[in-house]
Amino acid sequence: MTAFVFSEPNFDHHEQVVFVSEPKSGLKAILAVHNTNLGPAMGGCRMWNYASEGEAITDVLRLSRGMTYKNAVAGLPIGGGKSVIIGNPKTDKTPALFEALGEALERLGGRYITAEDVGTSPADMANVSRKTRFVAGLGETGDPSPFTALGCFVGAQAAVKHHLKRDSLEGLVVAVQGLGHVGYDYARRLHEAGAKLVVADIDQAALERARAEFGAQIVPVDSIYDVEADIYAPCALGATLNPNTLGRLKARIVAGAANNQLATADIGEALRQKGILYAPDFVINAGGIIKVCYEYLHKPESEVEAHVRKIGETLAEVFERADAEGVSTSVEADRVAESRFKK
Repeated sequence: MTAFVFSEPNFDHHEQVVFVSEPKSGLKAILAVHNTNLGPAMGGCRMWNYASEGEAITDVLRLSRGMTYKNAVAGLPIGGGKSVIIGNPKTDKTPALFEALGEALERLGGRYITAEDVGTSPADMANVSRKTRFVAGLGETGDPSPFTALGCFVGAQAAVKHHLKRDSLEGLVVAVQGLGHVGYDYARRLHEAGAKLVVADIDQAALERARAEFGAQIVPVDSIYDVEADIYAPCALGATLNPNTLGRLKARIVAGAANNQLATADIGEALRQKGILYAPDFVINAGGIIKVCYEYLHKPESEVEAHVRKIGETLAEVFERADAEGVSTSVEADRVAESRFKK
Protein backbone atom coordinates (compact mmCIF):
# COMPACT_ATOMS: atom_id res chain seq x y z
CA MET A 1 0.00 0.00 0.00
CA THR A 2 1.31 3.44 -0.91
CA ALA A 3 2.00 5.70 2.07
CA PHE A 4 0.67 9.23 1.98
CA VAL A 5 1.40 12.13 4.32
CA PHE A 6 -1.46 14.64 4.16
CA SER A 7 -4.08 11.87 4.45
CA GLU A 8 -2.16 9.91 7.10
CA PRO A 9 -4.31 9.83 10.29
CA ASN A 10 -1.41 11.19 12.36
CA PHE A 11 -0.75 14.20 10.13
CA ASP A 12 -1.55 17.21 12.32
CA HIS A 13 -0.85 20.31 10.24
CA HIS A 14 2.86 19.56 10.33
CA GLU A 15 4.82 22.51 9.00
CA GLN A 16 7.32 20.40 7.09
CA VAL A 17 8.01 16.71 6.38
CA VAL A 18 11.28 16.02 4.56
CA PHE A 19 12.31 12.71 3.01
CA VAL A 20 16.08 12.25 2.82
CA SER A 21 17.93 9.80 0.59
CA GLU A 22 21.71 9.63 0.30
CA PRO A 23 22.73 6.57 -1.76
CA LYS A 24 26.45 6.59 -0.94
CA SER A 25 25.89 6.14 2.81
CA GLY A 26 22.60 4.32 2.42
CA LEU A 27 20.71 6.92 4.45
CA LYS A 28 16.94 6.79 4.24
CA ALA A 29 15.42 9.18 6.75
CA ILE A 30 12.33 11.28 7.41
CA LEU A 31 12.51 14.62 9.22
CA ALA A 32 9.25 16.04 10.56
CA VAL A 33 8.82 19.60 11.86
CA HIS A 34 5.47 19.81 13.62
CA ASN A 35 5.31 23.32 15.10
CA THR A 36 7.79 26.17 15.60
CA ASN A 37 5.59 28.78 17.29
CA LEU A 38 7.71 28.68 20.46
CA GLY A 39 11.08 28.32 18.74
CA PRO A 40 13.05 25.97 16.48
CA ALA A 41 11.82 22.39 16.52
CA MET A 42 13.80 20.01 18.70
CA GLY A 43 13.47 16.27 19.11
CA GLY A 44 15.61 13.16 18.87
CA CYS A 45 16.57 10.97 15.94
CA ARG A 46 15.27 7.40 16.13
CA MET A 47 16.86 4.57 14.14
CA TRP A 48 14.62 1.56 13.71
CA ASN A 49 14.24 -1.38 11.34
CA TYR A 50 10.74 -0.38 10.27
CA ALA A 51 8.69 -3.02 8.48
CA SER A 52 7.57 -0.47 5.90
CA GLU A 53 7.93 3.16 4.88
CA GLY A 54 4.35 3.72 5.99
CA GLU A 55 5.24 2.57 9.48
CA ALA A 56 8.16 5.01 9.58
CA ILE A 57 5.93 7.88 8.44
CA THR A 58 3.36 7.09 11.11
CA ASP A 59 6.08 7.00 13.77
CA VAL A 60 7.75 10.27 12.82
CA LEU A 61 4.42 12.12 12.58
CA ARG A 62 3.28 10.89 15.99
CA LEU A 63 6.64 11.51 17.63
CA SER A 64 7.12 15.02 16.23
CA ARG A 65 3.64 16.09 17.32
CA GLY A 66 4.36 14.68 20.76
CA MET A 67 7.53 16.76 20.98
CA THR A 68 5.57 19.98 20.40
CA TYR A 69 3.28 19.13 23.28
CA LYS A 70 6.13 17.90 25.48
CA ASN A 71 8.30 20.96 24.96
CA ALA A 72 5.38 23.34 25.53
CA VAL A 73 4.27 21.73 28.79
CA ALA A 74 7.88 21.62 30.00
CA GLY A 75 8.12 25.38 29.51
CA LEU A 76 10.95 25.20 26.97
CA PRO A 77 11.56 27.87 24.30
CA ILE A 78 11.48 25.33 21.47
CA GLY A 79 9.01 23.74 19.11
CA GLY A 80 8.50 20.10 18.23
CA GLY A 81 10.15 17.89 15.65
CA LYS A 82 11.53 14.39 15.20
CA SER A 83 13.52 12.35 12.72
CA VAL A 84 13.67 8.65 11.96
CA ILE A 85 16.28 6.64 10.09
CA ILE A 86 15.06 3.47 8.41
CA GLY A 87 17.62 0.78 9.21
CA ASN A 88 18.90 -1.71 11.73
CA PRO A 89 20.73 0.19 14.49
CA LYS A 90 22.83 -2.87 15.29
CA THR A 91 24.13 -3.51 11.78
CA ASP A 92 23.56 -0.48 9.52
CA LYS A 93 25.30 2.35 11.39
CA THR A 94 28.30 4.10 9.87
CA PRO A 95 29.85 7.53 10.49
CA ALA A 96 28.96 8.44 6.90
CA LEU A 97 25.29 7.68 7.54
CA PHE A 98 25.09 10.22 10.35
CA GLU A 99 27.22 12.74 8.49
CA ALA A 100 24.66 12.56 5.69
CA LEU A 101 21.94 13.22 8.24
CA GLY A 102 23.94 16.24 9.40
CA GLU A 103 24.01 17.58 5.85
CA ALA A 104 20.23 17.21 5.65
CA LEU A 105 19.82 19.12 8.91
CA GLU A 106 22.10 21.86 7.65
CA ARG A 107 19.88 22.29 4.59
CA LEU A 108 16.96 22.99 6.93
CA GLY A 109 18.91 25.95 8.29
CA GLY A 110 18.13 25.46 11.99
CA ARG A 111 14.39 24.83 11.77
CA TYR A 112 15.01 21.42 13.34
CA ILE A 113 17.63 20.42 15.94
CA THR A 114 18.19 16.73 16.62
CA ALA A 115 19.64 14.61 19.45
CA GLU A 116 19.84 10.94 20.35
CA ASP A 117 16.80 8.71 20.69
CA VAL A 118 15.96 5.01 20.45
CA GLY A 119 18.66 3.32 18.38
CA THR A 120 21.07 6.26 18.38
CA SER A 121 23.72 7.52 20.79
CA PRO A 122 25.85 10.54 21.70
CA ALA A 123 28.60 9.04 19.51
CA ASP A 124 26.22 9.06 16.54
CA MET A 125 25.33 12.67 17.27
CA ALA A 126 29.04 13.52 17.27
CA ASN A 127 29.17 12.24 13.68
CA VAL A 128 26.13 14.38 12.84
CA SER A 129 27.93 17.41 14.30
CA ARG A 130 30.71 17.10 11.72
CA LYS A 131 28.29 18.50 9.16
CA THR A 132 25.98 20.75 11.18
CA ARG A 133 25.70 22.69 14.41
CA PHE A 134 21.99 21.87 14.69
CA VAL A 135 22.51 18.89 16.99
CA ALA A 136 22.60 18.41 20.76
CA GLY A 137 23.38 15.63 23.21
CA LEU A 138 27.10 15.32 22.48
CA GLY A 139 30.03 13.93 24.43
CA GLU A 140 30.25 12.14 27.75
CA THR A 141 27.49 14.23 29.32
CA GLY A 142 25.25 13.95 26.25
CA ASP A 143 23.15 11.01 27.43
CA PRO A 144 19.78 12.46 28.54
CA SER A 145 18.34 9.15 29.79
CA PRO A 146 19.14 9.68 33.51
CA PHE A 147 17.11 12.89 33.43
CA THR A 148 14.22 11.17 31.65
CA ALA A 149 14.30 8.52 34.38
CA LEU A 150 14.35 11.18 37.10
CA GLY A 151 11.32 12.89 35.59
CA CYS A 152 9.45 9.59 35.48
CA PHE A 153 10.33 8.92 39.10
CA VAL A 154 9.09 12.27 40.42
CA GLY A 155 6.05 11.83 38.18
CA ALA A 156 5.32 8.46 39.73
CA GLN A 157 5.62 10.03 43.18
CA ALA A 158 3.08 12.70 42.18
CA ALA A 159 0.70 10.08 40.81
CA VAL A 160 0.94 7.94 43.95
CA LYS A 161 0.31 10.96 46.16
CA HIS A 162 -2.72 12.01 44.13
CA HIS A 163 -4.33 8.65 43.44
CA LEU A 164 -3.25 6.45 46.33
CA LYS A 165 -2.91 9.23 48.93
CA ARG A 166 0.56 8.02 49.83
CA ASP A 167 3.81 9.93 50.26
CA SER A 168 5.99 6.85 49.81
CA LEU A 169 6.52 4.18 47.16
CA GLU A 170 7.62 1.70 49.83
CA GLY A 171 6.09 -1.72 49.17
CA LEU A 172 4.26 -0.74 45.97
CA VAL A 173 4.46 -3.16 43.04
CA VAL A 174 5.64 -1.62 39.77
CA ALA A 175 5.43 -3.52 36.47
CA VAL A 176 8.25 -2.15 34.30
CA GLN A 177 8.01 -2.84 30.58
CA GLY A 178 11.39 -2.24 28.98
CA LEU A 179 14.83 -2.06 30.60
CA GLY A 180 16.73 0.15 28.20
CA HIS A 181 18.79 3.13 29.38
CA VAL A 182 15.76 4.99 30.73
CA GLY A 183 13.78 2.00 31.94
CA TYR A 184 16.68 0.53 33.87
CA ASP A 185 17.58 3.78 35.62
CA TYR A 186 13.91 4.36 36.43
CA ALA A 187 13.74 0.84 37.87
CA ARG A 188 16.81 1.59 39.98
CA ARG A 189 15.19 4.68 41.46
CA LEU A 190 11.98 2.77 42.16
CA HIS A 191 13.94 0.00 43.86
CA GLU A 192 15.85 2.49 46.01
CA ALA A 193 12.50 3.98 47.04
CA GLY A 194 11.35 0.58 48.30
CA ALA A 195 9.14 -0.51 45.41
CA LYS A 196 8.86 -4.15 44.37
CA LEU A 197 9.63 -4.65 40.68
CA VAL A 198 8.17 -6.98 38.07
CA VAL A 199 10.03 -6.59 34.77
CA ALA A 200 9.75 -7.64 31.14
CA ASP A 201 12.12 -7.11 28.22
CA ILE A 202 13.42 -8.91 25.14
CA ASP A 203 16.97 -8.44 26.47
CA GLN A 204 17.68 -11.41 28.73
CA ALA A 205 20.90 -9.90 30.07
CA ALA A 206 19.06 -6.79 31.27
CA LEU A 207 16.44 -8.97 32.95
CA GLU A 208 19.04 -11.01 34.80
CA ARG A 209 20.84 -7.86 35.89
CA ALA A 210 17.58 -6.43 37.25
CA ARG A 211 16.92 -9.65 39.13
CA ALA A 212 20.41 -9.62 40.63
CA GLU A 213 20.52 -5.92 41.52
CA PHE A 214 16.89 -5.17 42.37
CA GLY A 215 15.42 -8.55 43.26
CA ALA A 216 13.04 -8.05 40.35
CA GLN A 217 10.58 -10.72 39.30
CA ILE A 218 10.80 -11.55 35.59
CA VAL A 219 7.72 -12.21 33.44
CA PRO A 220 7.33 -12.85 29.70
CA VAL A 221 6.99 -9.75 27.55
CA ASP A 222 3.30 -10.24 26.81
CA SER A 223 2.45 -11.05 30.43
CA ILE A 224 3.37 -7.65 31.88
CA TYR A 225 -0.20 -6.40 31.40
CA ASP A 226 -1.58 -9.17 33.60
CA VAL A 227 0.57 -8.35 36.62
CA GLU A 228 -1.27 -7.32 39.79
CA ALA A 229 0.58 -4.03 40.20
CA ASP A 230 0.08 -0.59 41.67
CA ILE A 231 1.92 1.04 38.75
CA TYR A 232 2.34 -0.03 35.14
CA ALA A 233 5.47 1.64 33.72
CA PRO A 234 5.69 1.37 29.92
CA CYS A 235 9.30 2.17 29.01
CA ALA A 236 9.64 0.57 25.58
CA LEU A 237 7.93 1.53 22.33
CA GLY A 238 4.56 3.26 22.08
CA ALA A 239 0.89 2.27 21.77
CA THR A 240 1.01 -0.40 24.48
CA LEU A 241 -2.22 1.02 25.90
CA ASN A 242 -4.71 -0.17 23.32
CA PRO A 243 -8.01 -2.09 23.07
CA ASN A 244 -6.17 -5.41 23.31
CA THR A 245 -4.35 -4.58 26.56
CA LEU A 246 -6.84 -2.28 28.29
CA GLY A 247 -9.03 -5.07 29.60
CA ARG A 248 -6.02 -6.95 30.95
CA LEU A 249 -4.41 -4.05 32.79
CA LYS A 250 -4.65 -4.45 36.57
CA ALA A 251 -2.53 -1.49 37.65
CA ARG A 252 -4.03 1.57 39.34
CA ILE A 253 -1.56 4.03 37.83
CA VAL A 254 0.23 4.29 34.48
CA ALA A 255 3.52 6.17 34.81
CA GLY A 256 6.22 5.32 32.28
CA ALA A 257 8.81 6.71 29.92
CA ALA A 258 7.57 5.52 26.52
CA ASN A 259 6.36 8.00 23.92
CA ASN A 260 2.85 7.80 22.47
CA GLN A 261 1.62 5.29 25.03
CA LEU A 262 -2.04 5.65 23.99
CA ALA A 263 -2.77 3.84 20.72
CA THR A 264 -5.69 6.23 20.15
CA ALA A 265 -6.83 9.36 21.96
CA ASP A 266 -9.96 7.72 23.38
CA ILE A 267 -7.84 5.32 25.45
CA GLY A 268 -7.19 8.16 27.90
CA GLU A 269 -10.90 8.40 28.71
CA ALA A 270 -11.15 4.60 28.88
CA LEU A 271 -8.43 4.57 31.53
CA ARG A 272 -10.29 7.22 33.51
CA GLN A 273 -13.48 5.17 33.36
CA LYS A 274 -11.57 2.19 34.75
CA GLY A 275 -10.27 4.28 37.64
CA ILE A 276 -6.68 4.15 36.39
CA LEU A 277 -4.67 7.36 36.73
CA TYR A 278 -2.64 8.04 33.60
CA ALA A 279 0.43 10.26 33.80
CA PRO A 280 0.46 11.69 30.25
CA ASP A 281 3.58 10.50 28.50
CA PHE A 282 4.71 13.82 27.08
CA VAL A 283 4.56 15.37 30.54
CA ILE A 284 6.26 12.67 32.59
CA ASN A 285 9.05 11.81 30.14
CA ALA A 286 10.22 15.37 29.39
CA GLY A 287 13.40 15.14 31.49
CA GLY A 288 15.60 14.18 28.57
CA ILE A 289 14.56 17.02 26.29
CA ILE A 290 14.93 19.47 29.17
CA LYS A 291 18.54 18.35 29.58
CA VAL A 292 19.23 18.49 25.84
CA CYS A 293 17.64 21.93 25.47
CA TYR A 294 19.69 23.35 28.34
CA GLU A 295 22.86 22.02 26.73
CA TYR A 296 22.03 23.37 23.29
CA LEU A 297 21.14 26.83 24.62
CA HIS A 298 24.25 26.87 26.86
CA LYS A 299 22.18 27.25 30.00
CA PRO A 300 23.76 26.14 33.32
CA GLU A 301 23.67 22.37 33.73
CA SER A 302 23.33 22.94 37.48
CA GLU A 303 19.76 24.12 36.82
CA VAL A 304 18.65 21.06 34.85
CA GLU A 305 17.71 18.83 37.78
CA ALA A 306 15.56 21.50 39.40
CA HIS A 307 13.67 21.98 36.13
CA VAL A 308 13.19 18.22 35.72
CA ARG A 309 11.86 17.87 39.25
CA LYS A 310 9.12 20.37 38.39
CA ILE A 311 7.58 17.58 36.30
CA GLY A 312 6.04 16.26 39.51
CA GLU A 313 4.43 19.64 40.20
CA THR A 314 3.14 19.90 36.63
CA LEU A 315 1.57 16.46 36.81
CA ALA A 316 -0.05 17.23 40.15
CA GLU A 317 -1.65 20.28 38.51
CA VAL A 318 -2.82 18.23 35.51
CA PHE A 319 -4.35 15.59 37.82
CA GLU A 320 -6.21 18.18 39.88
CA ARG A 321 -7.52 20.09 36.88
CA ALA A 322 -8.63 16.90 35.12
CA ASP A 323 -10.58 15.87 38.23
CA ALA A 324 -12.17 19.31 38.48
CA GLU A 325 -13.15 19.35 34.79
CA GLY A 326 -14.27 15.72 34.70
CA VAL A 327 -11.97 14.89 31.79
CA SER A 328 -9.11 12.48 31.23
CA THR A 329 -5.62 13.53 32.20
CA SER A 330 -4.55 13.19 28.56
CA VAL A 331 -7.17 15.72 27.47
CA GLU A 332 -6.16 18.13 30.23
CA ALA A 333 -2.46 17.82 29.39
CA ASP A 334 -3.26 18.56 25.75
CA ARG A 335 -5.12 21.68 26.83
CA VAL A 336 -2.17 22.92 28.86
CA ALA A 337 0.20 22.41 25.94
CA GLU A 338 -2.08 23.95 23.35
CA SER A 339 -2.67 27.04 25.48
CA ARG A 340 1.06 27.66 25.18
CA PHE A 341 2.09 26.77 21.63
CA LYS A 342 -1.08 27.77 19.78
CA LYS A 343 -0.87 31.40 20.84
